[in-house]
Amino acid sequence: EVLLVESGGGSVQAGGSLKLACVAAGDGDSRMCMAWFRQVSGEERERVAAISRRGGTTDYASSVKGRFAMSRNNARNAVNTVYLQMDDLKPDDSAMYYCAATFSGLNCLAETVHYEYWGQGTQVTVSS
Repeated sequence: EVLLVESGGGSVQAGGSLKLACVAAGDGDSRMCMAWFRQVSGEERERVAAISRRGGTTDYASSVKGRFAMSRNNARNAVNTVYLQMDDLKPDDSAMYYCAATFSGLNCLAETVHYEYWGQGTQVTVSS
């Protein structure tokens, strides 16, 4: 079983930065595809960023490209962790942010990847 735990959310003013972290505890490891999603109440969930298994390639939603950066720590003796550095935040970035993971998926960056593990979410609020 994989347990995903997010942290790092909070409230900032427009133009500010936050860095989210997601720890994949339990059976999580570097074989997983991982991604960040966000959702505003009453709206569809949006994939914000995804990262390859080795962390060498990433993909971003057009709305955050150039402002957000996803990375991962696959060190052998470390708990598998992914990060989302969010800069130049805008009020439209306000949402609940979720970490997701899966062991399946040939291409981690594909939009069609199905994620079976989800974190509890961390709230990001950006004021104007």
